[in-house]
Amino acid sequence: MTATATGGVRATARIAARADGRGGTALPVLESEGPLAVRRTRAASGDEARVMLVGAMSGPLGGDHFTVAARAGAGARLRVGSAAATLALPGQTGGGARYDVRLDVAAGAELCWLPEQLISARGSELYVSSRVDLAPGARLVLREEQVLGRAGEEPGRLTSRLTVRLGGRPLLDQELACGPGAPGGWDGPAVLAGHRALGQLVVVRPEYAESAPAARVLGECAALTPLAGPAVLVTALAADALRLRRVLDEALAVLG
Repeated sequence: MTATATGGVRATARIAARADGRGGTALPVLESEGPLAVRRTRAASGDEARVMLVGAMSGPLGGDHFTVAARAGAGARLRVGSAAATLALPGQTGGGARYDVRLDVAAGAELCWLPEQLISARGSELYVSSRVDLAPGARLVLREEQVLGRAGEEPGRLTSRLTVRLGGRPLLDQELACGPGAPGGWDGPAVLAGHRALGQLVVVRPEYAESAPAARVLGECAALTPLAGPAVLVTALAADALRLRRVLDEALAVLG
């Protein structure tokens, strides 16, 4: 853990999973520092390794720079969640914070990235960058949930970019900015339409190359869209985090 130029905290967590040769998944790398703590937990099945991100300190605060890097090697099954929501808060020194997620999935491996919600508190400024690199034949379930402001509170400034590459080629690349100072219209009918919780699921499965789920509407403010590759994208809006999670859980159940 080190200090950033703006007086914040720079911290990194690293996770690496590999097949153990006995039908299970080993974790040869499980490292964390400062506000980021990673813990192995009991898995639901014997071939899967499950890891939880645990917030050891408040953050990210203004000026902080957090990074989480996870890799699933060939034949590994890795599931990563978090123990609680991540709360972006303003820092004493001012300035924005950054949170980078870097995921790497080898051929024949599976990674489920299922953290709890990210909450953008009033006065905060956070840039989130999630980049996923998949080898052909890799499997992915990625969930992102963002809540703009706590109960009865205006949101902070939140910019989020998600990039997914398969075999070195772009599969999905999108960015959304919300809150004070964001480009006009972010809260209008063409974007959030007054909702304060937004989320998405990206599901990549090799079998989708032959038969991908058809596009459909899921509830009042959610849709499933096939991507130009063996993947689907589910996007959803809701009034609050609880309703958003319900919609995304139902979508994952539809996808099996």
